[in-house]
Amino acid sequence: MGRPFIVAVDGPAGAGKSTASRRLAARLGFALVDTGAIYRTVALAASRAGVAFDDDRRLGEILPALRIRFEPPPPGGEDKGQRVLLADEDVSRAIRTPPMSLGASAVSARPVVRSGLLELQRRLATAEGNKGAVLEGRDIGTVVFPDADAKFFLTASAEVRALRRFRELEAKGDASTFQAVLQDQEKRDRDDSSRAVAPLRPAEDAVVLDSSGLTLEGVVERLALEVEARMRRRAGG
Repeated sequence: MGRPFIVAVDGPAGAGKSTASRRLAARLGFALVDTGAIYRTVALAASRAGVAFDDDRRLGEILPALRIRFEPPPPGGEDKGQRVLLADEDVSRAIRTPPMSLGASAVSARPVVRSGLLELQRRLATAEGNKGAVLEGRDIGTVVFPDADAKFFLTASAEVRALRRFRELEAKGDASTFQAVLQDQEKRDRDDSSRAVAPLRPAEDAVVLDSSGLTLEGVVERLALEVEARMRRRAGG
């Protein structure tokens, strides 16, 4: 049996990558690798250890000891996605705060972090038993799996993306204002797009999909139809 079918879903913060990728993976019966959650977890671990996000030496020291893994959601919580564990602690909520969003963007710009996590991401996607994997992040189609079987770049207008994130935080009881969320997002967009290592950009062969005027179901349907067509071609059907 060859390598599992790899689907890369890249795009900026708030484009709907996480939810769409989760639904897509469930529809296809594929594994889901949330690379953004991995970087958020590194940022959380660094913050707890008092390590600055730009301290390459100390980041390099803590990376080998980090035990990051994903587990299925508890019964009844399927729509909330996988649980993210750091060692044996469920950090799924702790990594989804505005400071950790900015922290993830900061640590992901460090070459020592990106190279240190590259093998982990590839190993999770190609694990034995996976018939396929959906990976979502910023550089899946350009760096992690440049030979992915299907590549997508999911985006939306800045205002739409900020509103989605604001409503998500509001539902969790976060007191952030829409303006603050928009400013944080614009900063993260600038940081992600201008960093020297693996800047945010569509792969040359990626399908670019603007989700501004689409429902979640519409986005997932478009992704799934493209993946299923490519799977048939790969199978020779």
